[in-house]
Amino acid sequence: MNTTKKTSDELKETVRKKYAEISKQSKSENEGSCCGSSCGCDTVDYSVFADDYSNTKGYNKEADLGLGCRLPTEFAHISEGDTVVDLGSGAGNDCFVARELVGDSGKVIGLDMVEEMVTKAEQNTQKLGFENVRFVLGDIEGMPFDDQLADVVVSNCVLNLVLDKSKAFAETYRILKPGGHFSISDVVTSGELPPKLKEDAEMYAGCVSGAISRDEYLDIVRKVGFENLTIQKEKRIDLPNEILKKYMNAEELKEFESSETGIFSITLYAEKTEETD
Repeated sequence: MNTTKKTSDELKETVRKKYAEISKQSKSENEGSCCGSSCGCDTVDYSVFADDYSNTKGYNKEADLGLGCRLPTEFAHISEGDTVVDLGSGAGNDCFVARELVGDSGKVIGLDMVEEMVTKAEQNTQKLGFENVRFVLGDIEGMPFDDQLADVVVSNCVLNLVLDKSKAFAETYRILKPGGHFSISDVVTSGELPPKLKEDAEMYAGCVSGAISRDEYLDIVRKVGFENLTIQKEKRIDLPNEILKKYMNAEELKEFESSETGIFSITLYAEKTEETD
């Protein structure tokens, strides 16, 4: 038996079930728990990551489930007429913001592996009357798209949940046009976090699940072939003292809070440079 494949399949099924349930909830419910009180993880608080979209052009309240960890479209250098792909598009929030930027002449495609999310996003699109926004059911590690499809790829707090990040970024590279780029918001760690502390952090903030170190994350992106990597925005995620005090005394806690060790949300930009023969 292929244990790695089994682990990957099990993880995907767990994520799929979780986000299928999330698709049925409101933003306020999702910010307070990962999938409702019935799943026993009501300590999860997504609001520690979220940025305020409400004043952003293209924002649609019904498409905002409060699950992001930044605003990748804010730094994505999206131009009118571009084709934009959003990985893990959920109910369509970032896609509708991108639609405002590409205009009538551009295209926006959302990819999500959760059928319920795709359905919800399609319903939101119909209400808005957009003809150049569509949503596709599929896997980030094997995207159902042609090569060199997109000018820009965005993603908001999703790739941390993908087990094979190298494959996900290789697929991102494949679908981008030469000269294209991505702006991806995600969660990373810095320094050595005690394993039990990281487990508690995952229970507190769902987006921490699957997070790897910043250095490892950037190394994966470089190895795939991306260049001109830039961290456009970074924010430290402050964990509650009641969690930290389980693992540190007062002196260690003070040292931890002043160090670079911790959990961060970042927005990363990188380019697929022009290919030459």
